[in-house]
Amino acid sequence: MTSKPRIAIILGENTSAGGTRYDTSKGYFNAVARAGGLPFGIPYVADLVSAVADEFDGFVSVGGRINFPQSWYVDGDASQFPLSDRLAVDQSLMEAFLERDKPVLGICNGMQMLACLHGCRMVSDIRATRDDIIPHDGDDLQHEARIAPGTALAAILGAGRIDVNTFHREAVVSVSDRVVASAHAPDGVIEAIEIPSRRFAVGLQWHPELMAADHRGHRVFDAFVEAARS
Repeated sequence: MTSKPRIAIILGENTSAGGTRYDTSKGYFNAVARAGGLPFGIPYVADLVSAVADEFDGFVSVGGRINFPQSWYVDGDASQFPLSDRLAVDQSLMEAFLERDKPVLGICNGMQMLACLHGCRMVSDIRATRDDIIPHDGDDLQHEARIAPGTALAAILGAGRIDVNTFHREAVVSVSDRVVASAHAPDGVIEAIEIPSRRFAVGLQWHPELMAADHRGHRVFDAFVEAARS
């Protein structure tokens, strides 16, 4: 019997209330477990990074609102979010898993980190960039995501479009030649990325872990966990 892959999930924190507690949706853990993985929450302890990257089979960088380096933003822009103890450990874990070519899944904040570590740039308030940008930051909001043909994400989802939730103010606005933008919102906002040079490195701007268990978006967790088996 094949053992289940062990998946490291960086914990979130209550940045809006002082950053005094780890605070992470159960949805990430449930989605990984449903896909056949064993999820483990990882705290912000730098000495854990090498051991986690060596011993675990895949890494999930979760959503959140933390202060990213100014160099990740377009000229003249900067993060509006609080400083966080999470940044250094999250980044080190992502880099370590990528170096080992172990599967990485970045969700929302995690997608932005994955993108910017590969030369992309972002903005702190996507709605301030153009008048035609639709609302992207709300508990009850949904919009269509159009999947680029021929991408890994298209193969995973088996569809050219899906409806997704949306909880973000920041957004990636330019991609480097190391990154493929694999989904867009109707207003052109980048909704997913992938790193072709890695075995599995996918970023989603939306939150599939908060969708119904039968939503097509959960196929990303299935593909991620399956990649972690090999």
